[in-house]
Parts: sequence; structure tokens; C-alpha cells
Amino acid sequence: MASVSSNPRTVEEIFKDYSARRTGIVRALTADVDEFYGLCDPDKENLCLYGHSNESWEVALPAEEVPPELPEPALGINFARDGMNRRDWLSLVAVHSDCWLLSVAFYLGARLNRNERKRLFSLINEQPTVFEVVTDRKPAKEKPSADSGSRSRGSTKRSNDGQVKSNPRLAEESYEEEDDEHSETLCGSCGGNYNADEFWIGCDICERWFHGKCVKITPAKAENIKQYKCPSCSLKRGGRI
Repeated sequence: MASVSSNPRTVEEIFKDYSARRTGIVRALTADVDEFYGLCDPDKENLCLYGHSNESWEVALPAEEVPPELPEPALGINFARDGMNRRDWLSLVAVHSDCWLLSVAFYLGARLNRNERKRLFSLINEQPTVFEVVTDRKPAKEKPSADSGSRSRGSTKRSNDGQVKSNPRLAEESYEEEDDEHSETLCGSCGGNYNADEFWIGCDICERWFHGKCVKITPAKAENIKQYKCPSCSLKRGGRI
């Protein structure tokens, strides 16, 4: 199912393929989690979660050909859906998804030499794992770069009174506070780095920041939101796991 649209061979091409598949899976387990949950009906046959190289995701049966074009993800994730706590189940799917993403990357990188494999893993390791994103676990802090304060430009957040307030990283803060904020410049949905050219919105409940496109919020729509709650917090507030 997870076919290769092109034939990535270099470290950069394989990493691009990895990042796209990861983005699709993260979206399935966060922004599109209700749709994903509904598709994983335990009464259906063995199902797998696929991330595709165009950043989309799919719940489908495994490939029929043997051996498959690419390594296959965990089989039968739907069977455990109703037998586990929802959060635990999503975390389990996330762990298996991380394993699958790595297996695909190094399958594609079979012809890389030792140094290239090391560089590929280094690029992958700089991003939070799917498990870290889904469970809200943050990777270890790194020292802020000289331009860390500028990374938050263009971000907006809603206060309880409906007024737009700028990202707190723009305010004058101590070095320690700025370091704390620097660790939060990853999208809570896809885990991607901050980009000043993209619209971001902050959750008023959990204080995490998201690409507008990841949570399907446009700047125009944000203008009418008095208090923004991300998909995860909306589920919690609704009494769901």
C-alpha cells in the first residue's frame, strides 16, 4: 500500500520521504484522530496505518504481494481499539508507527554507506518521534540559537477576552524563560519547526502551538475564536479520553 512514488536514493531524498510519511501519520493520530479512530473498526479485518510520501495517511489492509514493495506497518491495530484505554491505544499505534517509519527509511537507504546512514539517522533524530508528539512528551532541550526570539514572529494566540496577543517569546524575558519558550517552537500536531511564513495558533488550554493547516484553522476563522482549544483538549473537555 505504501508505495514509493519516486525512487529516493540520496540521504536528503530519503529524509524527505520519511518526513512526509511522518507528517501524514502524526496528522492521523492528532488533528484527524476522530476520523482515524472511526476507521479502525475492530470488526474489520487486519488493518494498518500507512503514511504516504505526499503527507497523506490511510487505514487499509496490508499489501497482498510477497514480499511487499516496502516494509509493512503493524498489522491489526484495529483489534486492540476497544480493548484498551484510548490514549494508551493511540500511544501504542504511535510507537509501532515510529518503528515502521525507521524501517522504511533504512530500507530505502540500503545502498547508503556508513557515514550516510549516520547522517540520515541524525536528521531523523532531530525531529520528535510520533510517540513524543502523541503523548505530549517534549524532546530534551537544546541551547537556543541566536535568532530563537525571531522564530515566533507571525504567531498569534487568543486570550480569553477574544483579543489577539502575540507569542510571549516576543516579550522581553530573561534568558532562562526564553530557553523554556524555545523548546515549544514545534507544532503540537506534526512536530514541524516554526516557520514565520506560516500561520500558527496557540491553544489556550495546553499552551501548545500548531500550524493552522494542521488543525484546519485559517487566519480568518481564528478572528472569530474567543478561546481556541486544540483537538486533544477538545476531546478532554468533551469527557472523552
